[in-house]
Amino acid sequence: MSDIGRFGVFLPSYIWEGDGLQRARGIKEFARTVEDLGFDSLFITDHLLAAKRFYAVSFLEPLSALAVAAGVTERVRLGTSILIMPLRNPVLLAKELATLQFLSGNRLILGAGVGWNDAEYEAVGVHKSERGRRTDEMLDILVPLLEGETVTYHGRYYSVDNLFIEPKAAERPEIWIGGGSQLADPKSPDLPRFVEAVKARTLRSDGWIPRPTCPPEDIARDWAELQTYFRDHGRDPGDCVVAHENFMHLVLTDDPARARDEQHQAFLRVMSPERGAQYLESVYLFGTPNEIVESLQRRVDAGVGYFMLHTLTPDPGQLRSWVDEIIPNVTFPATAGPVRRLAPALP
Repeated sequence: MSDIGRFGVFLPSYIWEGDGLQRARGIKEFARTVEDLGFDSLFITDHLLAAKRFYAVSFLEPLSALAVAAGVTERVRLGTSILIMPLRNPVLLAKELATLQFLSGNRLILGAGVGWNDAEYEAVGVHKSERGRRTDEMLDILVPLLEGETVTYHGRYYSVDNLFIEPKAAERPEIWIGGGSQLADPKSPDLPRFVEAVKARTLRSDGWIPRPTCPPEDIARDWAELQTYFRDHGRDPGDCVVAHENFMHLVLTDDPARARDEQHQAFLRVMSPERGAQYLESVYLFGTPNEIVESLQRRVDAGVGYFMLHTLTPDPGQLRSWVDEIIPNVTFPATAGPVRRLAPALP
């Protein structure tokens, strides 16, 4: 069956030169439109610095922007995909997340990952080689704090003693882990394989976010590996949300050439031209509405049970076209995994 409850939308948090108050108001209106149309969630991306090799834009700070979105909505869930954990301090982050969870009425999803941009680590005095271990230690501290526990922890990078964080929300945010393989290409910023550390991190979480640059056949392979990993460690993979992030600019035409021409123009307002047209079409959603539905359906068939889609324009008119032309035509099997956490605590 088709289900708009399995679709979220990214806030258009990229900023162009000359953007001002009207753009800020537009982001609030965009958030309200997402909720009014029935989407399940609002997500936001995280980049501390402009990554000009991959993007042509800078992005707003994600938790501040989500707080603004929370203030103009009531139902829609609020997520990060992904928050770059090693750029932050775990105690300060726990306070920020607990506050946002409290003020939003328990609507937060923490999509967490390690990031990839060398310049961002350097800017905060972190070595890229430490990113995985720092992320694991942060989760060791963060999760019990968000569950209302008093935490004592001594790791390689972080130490806390008898620490308790307020406000204590009625439930902790869901935690989805980003990572896995991606298209094997010189333009890809990381290895084209699913590393064991990410599998172990995902085992402790409520969901998994395959990379947007992971084609459907690779998502299927990664998901098969992750299911085996879960079973080998005594956990049912059916409890894990598989949530895929991607970029889409819908062009209402049956002409594939026209659709791609307009889509590349839209992509180049956000993406760096260094990626190249072939790379973009290899990993993102291109073509006529029917072709895009087929691309999404291949990802569902690979195991995806939830989508978070970026617009390449802040115009909420795109969203109305998605609801009319795309979402009703993507079908999920009756056995599709959950879209919300089933258990109150992680193993």
